[in-house]
Amino acid sequence: VQLQASGGGLVQAGGSLRLSCAASGTIFSISAMYWYRQAPGKQRDLVADITSGGTTTYATTLKGRFTISRDTAKNTVYLQMNNLRPEDTAVYYCKADLTQYSKDRYRSYWGQGTLVTVSS
Repeated sequence: VQLQASGGGLVQAGGSLRLSCAASGTIFSISAMYWYRQAPGKQRDLVADITSGGTTTYATTLKGRFTISRDTAKNTVYLQMNNLRPEDTAVYYCKADLTQYSKDRYRSYWGQGTLVTVSS
């Protein structure tokens, strides 16, 4: 299983970016999908998550600017980020809880991270 994150880059404050993360390989079922971020010198924090049924949860400080969504058929999760601020600068990581076979237990898989840099 691989999770490939993309969409990061350099953007000015107030701008927008859309991150994507596609899971590939032998996958039977994906339950929740997540976005985390890690700023330089800081711990990795949860940004948002979305369940298989579409229920979403956000970090309190980000709700209203960031929107998580998923395309179940494509095993892909998205993060739309609007009105970006310099403090949003971080490496953004995706994660998926999934099973590879019908009787497997769920395991967490991480993507490689994509860098988002917001200039002031």
